[in-house]
Amino acid sequence: MKQIIQDLKKGDTILEEVPVPSVKAGAVLIKTTRTLVSLGTERSLVEFGKANFIQKAKQQPDKVKMVLDKVKTDGLKPTIDSVFNKLNQPLPIGYCNVGEVVAVGKGVTEFSIGDRVASNGNHAEYVLVPKNLVAKIPDTVTDDEAAFTVIGSIGLQGIRLLNPTFGETIVVVGLGLIGLVTAELLKANGCKVIGFDYDADKVAIAKAKGITAINPAEGTDQVKFVESFTNGVGADGVIITASNKSNEIISQSAKMSRKRGRVVLVGVIGLDISRADFYEKEISFQVSCSYGPGRYDEQYEQKGNDYPIGFVRWTEKRNFEAILNAIDNGSLDVKPLITEHISIKDYLKIYGDMGNSKSIASLLVYDSTESPVKTVNVTQKSFKGQKGVLGIIGAGNFTSATMMPQLKKMNANVKYIASSGGLSSTTMAKRYGVANSTSDYQEILKDEETDLVIITTKHNSHAKFVMETLKAGKSVFVEKPLALNNEELDQIIAVYNENKGALSVGFNRRFAPLAKNMKKLLGNDNTPKNIIATMNAGFIPKQVWVHDMEVGGGRIIGEACHYIDLCTYFADSKVVAVCMNAMGTNPDESTDNASILLKYENGTNAVVNYFSNGSKAYSKERLEVYSQERTLVMDNWRTLKTYGFKGGNSKSKQDKGHYNQFNELINQQKNGGAPIIPFDVIVNTTKASFAAIESLKQGKWIEV
Repeated sequence: MKQIIQDLKKGDTILEEVPVPSVKAGAVLIKTTRTLVSLGTERSLVEFGKANFIQKAKQQPDKVKMVLDKVKTDGLKPTIDSVFNKLNQPLPIGYCNVGEVVAVGKGVTEFSIGDRVASNGNHAEYVLVPKNLVAKIPDTVTDDEAAFTVIGSIGLQGIRLLNPTFGETIVVVGLGLIGLVTAELLKANGCKVIGFDYDADKVAIAKAKGITAINPAEGTDQVKFVESFTNGVGADGVIITASNKSNEIISQSAKMSRKRGRVVLVGVIGLDISRADFYEKEISFQVSCSYGPGRYDEQYEQKGNDYPIGFVRWTEKRNFEAILNAIDNGSLDVKPLITEHISIKDYLKIYGDMGNSKSIASLLVYDSTESPVKTVNVTQKSFKGQKGVLGIIGAGNFTSATMMPQLKKMNANVKYIASSGGLSSTTMAKRYGVANSTSDYQEILKDEETDLVIITTKHNSHAKFVMETLKAGKSVFVEKPLALNNEELDQIIAVYNENKGALSVGFNRRFAPLAKNMKKLLGNDNTPKNIIATMNAGFIPKQVWVHDMEVGGGRIIGEACHYIDLCTYFADSKVVAVCMNAMGTNPDESTDNASILLKYENGTNAVVNYFSNGSKAYSKERLEVYSQERTLVMDNWRTLKTYGFKGGNSKSKQDKGHYNQFNELINQQKNGGAPIIPFDVIVNTTKASFAAIESLKQGKWIEV
C-alpha cells in the first residue's frame, strides 16, 4: 500500500510503498477513501523537515539541552549517532481519515466489516486505528464531509472548554480550517460570533456563513471593534485558532475580553503573557488539548477503556460523533471549505509547495484497486545455501539505534524485518539493505531459509514470539526480559525442552570488553565475592509503557535483569535467594528506585542498585568487585581501575558488548546453534528478577 511520510532528515515528503498493517486487538483496519490535509499542522511538519540542523535546534531548545546532557554522559559520537537515528525515522503525516472497515480486531464489538467510519488515521491506503478513535458515519453524510470529523473535533473541544452560553459574544482569532469550523459551531450554539483573519478569502467564506468577519489588514483595530460591537462590555470569550509566533495575539485577546472573560488557545502562538493584561480583569486562560478527553491517555486510546459517560460526557470519540451529527443535521456545512480533490498519486500538488498554498481544505482521494500485501521486497538478494539467515520481529528504536548498526558491521544475512504497522520496518530495511519488510511475522517463521529469529518487540509479547519461534524449529534471540511472570517462563521452559532451537536473551553486559577483562583478572577459582552494581538509570515518566506491569513489567524485570545476569557472570554461580527494598514509604511493584540483594550458591554476595533519581551528569553504570584482597572498579564501560592486581588499568570506548554479543550469536548459529548463555543461567536470572518483585511485596527474602 501507499503512505505519505515526512523525511525529517532530508526534508522530503515521500509516497512510500509499505505493507498493510496487521490487525491488532482493540483496533479496526480501514481501507481509506478520503483524507483531509490539515495545512496548518502539516505545513509546520514539512517546514521542520526541510529546515537545516541549526534551524531545527532553534525550534526545539528543550531537545538541544537533552542532547548536551547526553554528550556529557555518553560522549559525542554516541550522541550524534542517537540524534541521526531519530532524524532517520520518518514521520507518518495526516490525521483526518475516512474509509471502510475491512477487518476487526479481537474485543471490538461496535464495528463490523463494511462500516463507513471516520478516524484519526494517517494519509495511507490502509490504516489501523484503535476503536476509541473511530466513529461511524451517518448514511446521509458523504465521505468528503466526514473527512472534516477530526478537524471539527479540535474546534469543538476548544468550544467545550470555553463553555459559551446562548447569546454570548465569542471572538475567533484565525479563520483557517479549524477557525471557520469553530465559528460555525459557535453560531449554531446561539452565540454572536466575531472572526478575525488577514486572508480576504477566508473572511469572505466566514461572512457567507453569517459570521461577523473582519480583515485587520484593511485598517480595523481588533480591540476597538470588539468594544464597539459589545457596547463597551468586551467579548465573553476568545478562542484562538491562529498559528503565529507573535505575542501580540494573546495580549489583544485579553484586551478585547470583558471582566472575567475566558480565553482558550487551540492554535499555536507566542505565549509571553503580560500579567497586567490578565490581572485587572481576572481573565481565565486555558490551552485546549486536541480532540478532547482521552487524548494521549494510553488506557483510553490504546487499551480501549472508555470514560463513564456520567462523569466524562464528551470524550474524543463522542466529539467525533457530535461533529458527524452536526454535519448530518445541517448545523455544520463543510462543503464550501473544500478547495480541491487530489489523487494520492499526485500528492506533490499539495506538498510540493505548501508554504504558498492558498487552499482551505484539500482532500486526498484513494481509488487503488491493488490487492493489499503484507510483505514488500526492498532489496533483491538470494539466501540459498547460506547459514545464519536472520529475521527480525520488531522495528523500534532499539532495533534502529543499536541492533541494526551492529549487524551491518558484521555483514549479517538479514532476510526480513517485521513491524505491525509496516512503515518502520520498511524504512529500516531500506536504510540497512534488508531484503524484505513485512507486517506479518508469520512470514519469517514459515520461511525455511530463516535460521535465527531476533525479537525486539514490547516486553509483553516476548514469551509469545519465543514459543512460536521455537515451535517453528528455529533458534531465537529475544531482547530482555525473556518473560514477565513465572507462568510465561514455565511455558517457555516446556516448549524449549520439546524443540531443538537454541534460545538466547539479550543480556549484553557480560560481552562488553571491560567485563571480559574483569572476568579474566578474577580467574575461575569459584571463590565467593562481593559485588556492587549501580545503574543510574535516569527518570522515565510513569505513563511510559515500561512502567505498566502488564506491558513492560516494570524497570526491575525489564532492565535491572541486565545486572543480575552480570553479577551471575562474575559469581560463576546461581542465585538462590533475593531480597529487594525500594525507596519510599509505600513503593509499588513498578518501582524504579530499589536495591536488590542477591545470595549465590557459592557464597557470593551481590547488590544491584537500580536508581532513577540520580543526576544525568554522573555515570550511568558502575561496577565494583571485591575478591581475595583485590578490587576492580568499572566506570560507565569506559575505564577499569584495578587494585591488588598485577598490571595496570584499562580503558575502552563506551562499549556495552552488543557487537560481541551478536557476533558470538551468529557464529554459534552458523556452527550448530548453541546458545551463547546457558539456558539454565537465563532461567535463573529471569526467576531472580521475578523474585525481587515478590520480595518487595512480601517484605522478606524469596528463594529462587
